[in-house]
Amino acid sequence: MADLRLLYDAILNGDAKAAVSATREALAENVHPTDLITGHLVPAMDEVGRRFECQEFFVPELLLSARAMKGAMELLQPLLAAVGARPIGRVVIGTVKGDLHDIGKNLVASMLQGGGFEIFDLGADVSPEKFVAAVREQQAQIVCLSALVTVTMPAMKATIEALSSAGLREQVKVLVGGAPLTEQYAREIGADGYGENATEAVTLARHALAGV
Repeated sequence: MADLRLLYDAILNGDAKAAVSATREALAENVHPTDLITGHLVPAMDEVGRRFECQEFFVPELLLSARAMKGAMELLQPLLAAVGARPIGRVVIGTVKGDLHDIGKNLVASMLQGGGFEIFDLGADVSPEKFVAAVREQQAQIVCLSALVTVTMPAMKATIEALSSAGLREQVKVLVGGAPLTEQYAREIGADGYGENATEAVTLARHALAGV
């Protein structure tokens, strides 16, 4: 019988190869994909986030755990789609127009995926119009905007205004993050939340979803 604790440990230790192996073994023994996610992947990523908050883990450990989780999810996602399993929420994420940085955004996307969200990653240098189109097409409940340089921060406000003009603002919660941002700036531009790091983003998204 598959030792599912190995999957939890593989995610926690950032061992992508072990995570994939444990996932395959569990699936071969007909463990339901949803059970693997809710029982092992999500708790493991929650523990990763806790250790990061306590400064037991740092960004390199987050990246390794996120990569391990992603490897497992690549095996599970087609099966989830086949059985009609629903994510806890749908998130459109991207780095705003004019900003080409994506490492932080990628980490947030991975952490959110590990938290049970379905992610639609638009990449970097994303225009307000592309965010609007993605929200409409994917029927997203949350939009995550990232900016890593000060000069691109106004694009966040422009994106929020574009969502309002399109009549979509009341349907989504807008969460923002990035090195130059502050909570005060987030409030000034009309965002619903500000996360200082990737683990905060997961908590914010869960709270935001409860209010959608």
